Amino acid sequence: MSHSVEKTDGSRKKELTKFLGLALGSVGVVYGDIGTSPLYAFREALRPVAADGVSRFEIIGLISLMIWTLTIIVTLKYVLFLLRADNNGEGGTLSLLALLMKFANGHANRLFFMGIAGAALFIGDAMIAPALSVLSAVEGLKLVTPALSDYVVPISVVILLALFAVQSRGTAAVSKFFGPITAIWFLVLGIAGISHISDDLGILAAFNPWYAVYFLFHAGFVGIVVLGAVFLTVTGAEALYADLGHFGRKPIQWAWICLVFPSLALNYLGQGAMVLKHPEAMSDPFYLMFPEWALLPVVILATAATIIASQAVITGAFSLTRQAIHLGFLPRMAIFHTSETQTGQIYLPNVNILLMFGVMVLVFVFGSSESLATAYGISVTGAMVVDTLLAFEFVRGRWKWPLYAAVGLLLPLLLLEMVFLGANLLKIHDGGYVPVLIAVTIVVIMWTWRRGTKILHDKTRHTDIPLPSFVKSIERKSAHAPVEVPGTAIFLTSDPESTPAALLHNIKHNHVLHAQNFILTIRTANTPVVPKEERVSARVISERFSLLEMNFGYMETQNVSQALGLFRKTGLKFDIMSTSFYLGRRKLVPDAQSGMPYWQDRLFIALANAAIDPSDYFRLPTNRVVELGSHVII
Repeated sequence: MSHSVEKTDGSRKKELTKFLGLALGSVGVVYGDIGTSPLYAFREALRPVAADGVSRFEIIGLISLMIWTLTIIVTLKYVLFLLRADNNGEGGTLSLLALLMKFANGHANRLFFMGIAGAALFIGDAMIAPALSVLSAVEGLKLVTPALSDYVVPISVVILLALFAVQSRGTAAVSKFFGPITAIWFLVLGIAGISHISDDLGILAAFNPWYAVYFLFHAGFVGIVVLGAVFLTVTGAEALYADLGHFGRKPIQWAWICLVFPSLALNYLGQGAMVLKHPEAMSDPFYLMFPEWALLPVVILATAATIIASQAVITGAFSLTRQAIHLGFLPRMAIFHTSETQTGQIYLPNVNILLMFGVMVLVFVFGSSESLATAYGISVTGAMVVDTLLAFEFVRGRWKWPLYAAVGLLLPLLLLEMVFLGANLLKIHDGGYVPVLIAVTIVVIMWTWRRGTKILHDKTRHTDIPLPSFVKSIERKSAHAPVEVPGTAIFLTSDPESTPAALLHNIKHNHVLHAQNFILTIRTANTPVVPKEERVSARVISERFSLLEMNFGYMETQNVSQALGLFRKTGLKFDIMSTSFYLGRRKLVPDAQSGMPYWQDRLFIALANAAIDPSDYFRLPTNRVVELGSHVII
């Protein structure tokens, strides 16, 4: 009896240790971005009201707005509600879209455009967040010594270039330090806040939402402008949902409730109390909270925190792009795994170069966190509005909520976020156009790829020969029958009902047919992971022909060579050294009558030409691949 009790206690300790490890890990990855907001959020919120002098009431109202924005949008919407709307444990805009497309009743196109708009806005956020966070951290050096003022941009550039340079090597070796360093950062935030709340205990009135509401109603147009800056407090909140699959719902929730939210709230209260007592601290309320001897260590810690936050955003962009590729929203790109144990550690060279170029442009063009903060917010608010709209579809279609319940819960959230979005749109002329242009460009690319692949499929379908008819005719013994050669041939195709073009070209030009021929179709499921027992299936058509199917989740690497071993359970065994893989390569020619404008034709062809070779993408043995080409007018 005592032995079983000890065993139970041991298993509980292991579960607790694992849970705490996940919660600590989520602090570094999930909350890194939102944890850097105190560096600039309150400072930027003060600017619109500082021109005529800031009253005591306005400062308390601003802090109240920040605390209640964190409470409603992050705690209520994301932590308590949206984390439950998962796709087999995975979260994020595209995960939710993939799930909703399963039961889209006549409005799949609307869902598609909402989903890719949310994804595009997230990519825009992935460019702005590293630039803004690192600049705001390094700017603390100006308070250490004014002589370093001219070196803020060069130092930021060096840090960001180094960050992008190490992506190809992976971050698995150092990621175990992300959680502890960011946890220390949040503790420092909380302690700094507590040390200044006593400057003016009247700041505690900010917990009363009446101050926030009254401020907005009496601030007039300035109040709307202020809202755009207040929203900076929740930038990075969408990462909560996107990283759900990496850590799980409960660790993310407990990390927020026990550490992150209290630390953020205390820090904002401390900044507010300090400005009430020392109005001159409005120029940089965060760094001026610390005594002179602590400034340099805090700048170093803040820089480390912003690097970790930037790494989390970059990793999120990699993960989202992989999902988009597997779901057919983007052409195939090279995807490398940088860790043997952590499936989330991936590296996409093309995306890394794009992000690095975008971040560098933003740093040089804007030059300071103050200027860049005006460009921030639109992408985040836009992505949050999309999440809310998709959540409405989710609770109606998946949870079967009645209309009044869905509207009652989500309409107030949507209206609040629309107000924030409107406030941020006022910053369009001050740099807010940057995330909008980035998002529009990505939406056009995704839409063009999706539309082009559909047109290409429809055009080739008209000229395709049905596979059953072809097999029936080829199995007839005649004088014109191709020569049978030993070995196995696998023909990859996206349409198992039609004869692969590579098979037809092989017979037409080489006049041979292998002893065993397999038509292989690779499908991406609308779920993150497909169980191994459901990965493969086979169906015999004739003595020499069989249909094979492989199913992968959109979060998985589509390794065909590895998956072939799973066919043993169906009685099939493949010897790679006697197996040839046949791929059809199409040369696309633009056609004015294709159904797309000429510029979109050219864009689609450019995307198709830039796609990675299928043999690399599907992990085929390069010395066993044969490619046969054809021209297609599109």
